[in-house]
Amino acid sequence: MNLFLFYPSALVFPVMIVFLIALCFTDGALSQIRYSVPEEAEHGTLVGNIAEDLGLDLTKLASRRFQVVPSSRTPYLEVNLENGVLFVNEKIDREQICKQSASCQLNMEVFLENPLELFRVEIEVVDINDNPPSFPETDIIVEISESATPGTRFPLESAFDPDVGSNALRTYDITTNNYFYLDVQTQTDGNKFAELVLEKPLDREQQAAHRYVLTAVDGGQPPRTGTALLVVKVLDSNDNVPVFEQPVYTVSLSENVPVGTLVIQLNATDLDEGLNGEIVYSFSNHISSRVKELFGIDPRTGRIEVRGEVDFEESSLYQIFVQAKDLGPNAVPAHCKVLVKVADVNDNAPEITFSTVTESVSEKAAPGTVIALLSVTDRDAEQNGQIHVEILGDVPFKLKSSFRNYFTIVTDGLLNREQADSYSVTVVARDKGTPSLASSKSIRVQVSDENDNAPTFTQSVYDVYVTENNVPGAYIHAVTALDPDIGQNALITYSILECDIQGMSVKTYVSINEETGYLYALRSFDYEQLKDFTFMVRAKDSGAPELSSNATVKVIIVDQNDNAPLVLAPLGKNGTAKEPLPRSAEPGYLVTRVVAMDADDGENARLSYSIQRGNDNGMFRMDWRTGELRTARRVSAKRDPHQQYDLVIEVRDHGQPPLSSSASILVMLVDSMAEGRGVGDKVGTSKAKDGALDLTLILIIALGSVSFIFLLVMIVLAVRCQKDKKLNIYTCLTSDCFLGCNSCCSRQGRSRKKKLSKADIMLVQSTVNVSGPGTAQVPVEESGSFGSHHQNQNYCYQTKHQRTELSYLVERPRRVNSSAFQEADLVSSKDSGHGDSEQGDSDHDATNRGHSSGKISVPHLFFFSHFI
Repeated sequence: MNLFLFYPSALVFPVMIVFLIALCFTDGALSQIRYSVPEEAEHGTLVGNIAEDLGLDLTKLASRRFQVVPSSRTPYLEVNLENGVLFVNEKIDREQICKQSASCQLNMEVFLENPLELFRVEIEVVDINDNPPSFPETDIIVEISESATPGTRFPLESAFDPDVGSNALRTYDITTNNYFYLDVQTQTDGNKFAELVLEKPLDREQQAAHRYVLTAVDGGQPPRTGTALLVVKVLDSNDNVPVFEQPVYTVSLSENVPVGTLVIQLNATDLDEGLNGEIVYSFSNHISSRVKELFGIDPRTGRIEVRGEVDFEESSLYQIFVQAKDLGPNAVPAHCKVLVKVADVNDNAPEITFSTVTESVSEKAAPGTVIALLSVTDRDAEQNGQIHVEILGDVPFKLKSSFRNYFTIVTDGLLNREQADSYSVTVVARDKGTPSLASSKSIRVQVSDENDNAPTFTQSVYDVYVTENNVPGAYIHAVTALDPDIGQNALITYSILECDIQGMSVKTYVSINEETGYLYALRSFDYEQLKDFTFMVRAKDSGAPELSSNATVKVIIVDQNDNAPLVLAPLGKNGTAKEPLPRSAEPGYLVTRVVAMDADDGENARLSYSIQRGNDNGMFRMDWRTGELRTARRVSAKRDPHQQYDLVIEVRDHGQPPLSSSASILVMLVDSMAEGRGVGDKVGTSKAKDGALDLTLILIIALGSVSFIFLLVMIVLAVRCQKDKKLNIYTCLTSDCFLGCNSCCSRQGRSRKKKLSKADIMLVQSTVNVSGPGTAQVPVEESGSFGSHHQNQNYCYQTKHQRTELSYLVERPRRVNSSAFQEADLVSSKDSGHGDSEQGDSDHDATNRGHSSGKISVPHLFFFSHFI
């Protein structure tokens, strides 16, 4: 669509006309606008307002970086980048810029960014009549024979007017006379020349010379003129003049032919003889100086040759005016015209010019985003000037034709900076001449990063092994996340996601360095309390928007041999257990079985038993795996029956370094097992009866108090928690948590705040009576350890090995009094025993233990400690 607009500046320069050509494409990236400005305009003359004429927002010119393409700048014009005003910067001389070209045009490209928009500005320099025609010489001399007949023509030297169009040379005039008139002719290129035509015969004897004023007139308003003195000399006659074969010769000549190439061989004939018939060739006076530079003529032969570089792109046609004159007196020249048509040769490769190039493109740029704008030109013509443009290689860009010889490079798909952070885009332009010529130019396009990749951990799950008893604050592991982005988009910070471990925040257990991902333990871990825990770490980048990913960290506490074995049985008073040994016991007789446990795990909890001292003469042997103490031989008959065996048993684990505990066992000789057991039963029964009344009273009071408190708590809970009517009842006295549960249950009861009911009352027998001779009594409850290195530690768990140990004890027959409210004492099943000598010493009797602890038997202890 062509819009012809009259621009306001025409008020100052009436010849100024603005042509606006708006070209709209799918990208909306290109437009063209045309102005005209007269030559010789002064500095500061307004040409037009590019921004307003294109409908641009003047307030956004600065933010969109409105600018002129550097390669298109001209010193004659300038653009105010703040308001888009185009003005004259330097006086324009059209004749200096464009010579004799009919059209004189200055081109300029301006563009905006965000988004990219290019505008082509064409400024036509309008010619004004500022140059008069001028002749090369002030005096023009023409020699004419007096024998010349009327109608004979004599070409005159042409005047030159640098102006063009209507301001160019229009006609010639001559002083009015009776002998000559002018015939003004127009050449094929539009130039005019005059021929002097003889109208009346001349007579040398009457007038030997004629003088006239020759005037050249241009077409300007007002017209300008140039004059020269035309002198016509009348010569004596020369009968015959040279004659060319034809008045006009047409030849074709390829451009770029070497110097000396023949253009044409002219031949003129003269019927005279001698000097009157000898012909000399020369260029006519009105031939242009450029023709004289490019071509030469041999005056004797009439051979026209090439002297300079003939370029089709400069001119495709040359007119050579030749005259032939004999050497006789008063010679009259003959004239002809040679038209040299220059044939185009494919001697110009296409030229590629980038008007604007985007430094970088986002990897999120949509397909079709403009990267660069370029123009391709070829000075050749027709096939030689037809161009095919393409992009080399497998790159995600393509060319789109815009207008005329302009192309845009746009993205041809999605970009991924992580795969390629830059591209070298090579544009090749090839013409269709023979041979074909090509040129290429490359640009480097950087792909800017977008935060399109979340950090990724090198592992989805990290197993971190930490040895218990570690130093708080110690480094334990490092998690690593990778982000293929760059800059801020790849700056990763690490954090721990909040969660609870045993009712406490994970951040009280471990911390993480947010920059390096190093994990640190904030406390010393105890394998016996916490074997492992799991939490999640997060890696977050610093892009916009932020992206993150998570990984799981499982901290596994590695057991350390920090717990010595704990002896559970046999138990005794003052750290010494007493065991009876019948004098008649056979070799292999089971005296007792040492039971121990270790709070550690694995090899650290694997125990071995040995007799450390007191095994004189090898009387006993110890099974190192089971802890069974057996006789190795018979008791010597000579041994004093009152002499006891004082044995020290060592229990050692297999940790590194190994830890051990010891138990003292006093083996007493008795005549039979019944004797020793009877004595113990009597003492136990007597002492149990003494405290039966007190125990019964305590039990009744405790039960009543507990029942009242329980009822009161139930009422309070029912009022506060109407929706929650279920109470979690904690039962501690179970078979799996029998040993060492007294202190543990009290801790768990305080931490969980469980309420009690009658179902929590459980009586457990504290002794096991095994009938039959040759067997030993082994207590099944724990009151402490003998010789333990860690006597202050309490445990609320059992290893598989320890439960196996205990199962050995409870396999023997036992009797439990089922009513704790009717009988306050336990009645042990009695075996055949010994006398009273063992009474009060053996801790195998639960009654004696109850007596020693305040006349409360073992089941009462469990009951009382459980409720209190």
